[in-house]
Amino acid sequence: MLNKQFRSVLFAGVAALAVTACGADDVASPGEGNIIVLPTPGPAPAPTPTPGPTPTPPGTPAADCPNGTANVGTITTGNGEQARNCQLSGVIQGNLLLPKRPDTANTVYSLSGAVEVGIDGGAQGILTIEPGVVIFGSSGGDFLLVNRGSQLFAEGTATSPIIFTSRQNILGTTGVDSIGQWGGLVMLGRAPTSDCATGGPSNPGGTRTDCEAIIEGPSNAVYGGTLPNDNSGRLSYVQVRYPGFEVSPGNELNGITLGGIGRGTFFQNIQVHNSSDDAVEWFGGRVNGKNLVMTGTDDDSVDSDSGYKGHNQFVLAVQRANGGDHVMEADSNGDEDAQPRQDHKLANITFVSRGGNHNILLRGGGDYAFYNAVLTSPAACIDIDSATTVQAADPAKDENGPPVFESVFMSCATAFVDDGNVTVAQIQTIFNAGSNNTANGTSTLSNASAAFPFINGANENGVTPFAVSTINSFFEDVNYIGAVRDANDTRFQGWTCSLYGNDCATAPVIG
Repeated sequence: MLNKQFRSVLFAGVAALAVTACGADDVASPGEGNIIVLPTPGPAPAPTPTPGPTPTPPGTPAADCPNGTANVGTITTGNGEQARNCQLSGVIQGNLLLPKRPDTANTVYSLSGAVEVGIDGGAQGILTIEPGVVIFGSSGGDFLLVNRGSQLFAEGTATSPIIFTSRQNILGTTGVDSIGQWGGLVMLGRAPTSDCATGGPSNPGGTRTDCEAIIEGPSNAVYGGTLPNDNSGRLSYVQVRYPGFEVSPGNELNGITLGGIGRGTFFQNIQVHNSSDDAVEWFGGRVNGKNLVMTGTDDDSVDSDSGYKGHNQFVLAVQRANGGDHVMEADSNGDEDAQPRQDHKLANITFVSRGGNHNILLRGGGDYAFYNAVLTSPAACIDIDSATTVQAADPAKDENGPPVFESVFMSCATAFVDDGNVTVAQIQTIFNAGSNNTANGTSTLSNASAAFPFINGANENGVTPFAVSTINSFFEDVNYIGAVRDANDTRFQGWTCSLYGNDCATAPVIG
């Protein structure tokens, strides 16, 4: 986390069909006499077709590149495919389509440096990416930035997700510990934020007059505004593999950075894998999210601050083995009294820490709520810092009061931790105020096809879920807690990697 007023910087193969022909000797049986078999009359033979052009074999690189991209040669992937490398660079203005071309014209797209969609306060851009498209960056300086007023439409399908990844992953040289091999995805909108580099004073009730801020990562890129329903496009069935980059100490690009994104934006069915910084970080904004997967994160999987007000449901976060920081960190540290006050609500989450810091850290003021949650960690489950985070509700200041926990099942080495501010007794009182909460349970999470467990077992499914539709219409009621009910739950299957035995390190299929 940086001071929110001064964030800046960079941002299938070929199948063979074996046919065995059988002759007369294969079917004749010894016997007496001669057996004469007369042929059955059949239709007259078809005329011999006129030879046509030889078809292009699958897996052949395209001859050229789509408009708006540059032909920079071909690349051979780690699974033996050859593809035309069509490069994006500079600023995208107007409409640009990245099509998924047939496997007889293999095409992969690459980013050269900071690729921006539109100009803030100037020409707008719209980037549309078709299902199955693969885009890669070669270094930490390669990232995609969508400016305020412009839009990204990246809508894959459950069987054909869009993949943003690194060149190393294309070449098949990534491994389980590979992180931070390219920059990531940055989206900026005009929804309210609480931390102003410029703009008017705080206004109680969750609005700002003209508050704007500089985002972490890209140099002088601005987010924030007065449009809570701002629409920055649609993202669905998208993988972001091996992103994140430390531009300077303490200042990194995340896997996906959302700055001032409005609730008119569609953000569902998203996976971020092996990010060197946060997987997804919300800076202000109002966008809601559903079906979010964060695997192998080396910092925080879920990070929100700067007055973010939103709802997330079905969130599965599994940290790096023996690494990572908090599974979730939430704060506006240093701006505890800033308005709008943060209000982050999560439902049906499974947070798996694998040796990093505490599972959840809440600090710096803000309102937080956890419904139908499964938390497990070899360290502590919950750490709450700052008296403003647990202060009583004050509707006049848009403050809802202490964090809310309903139907939360925890199995951590320590349930609550006090590192010098909010005491264990205070946190326990807040936790016990909810219903159907378990502070010191035994995890029965399992998964037979991956290295880490995330699927509910008997103990998790024994918890009565909370009716989240009573909180907000974005939430849907299900009859279980956590993100994944059982082995028959297919919510994340097909469009994710490394959850069900399909390793993200394997080079993605281009054709």
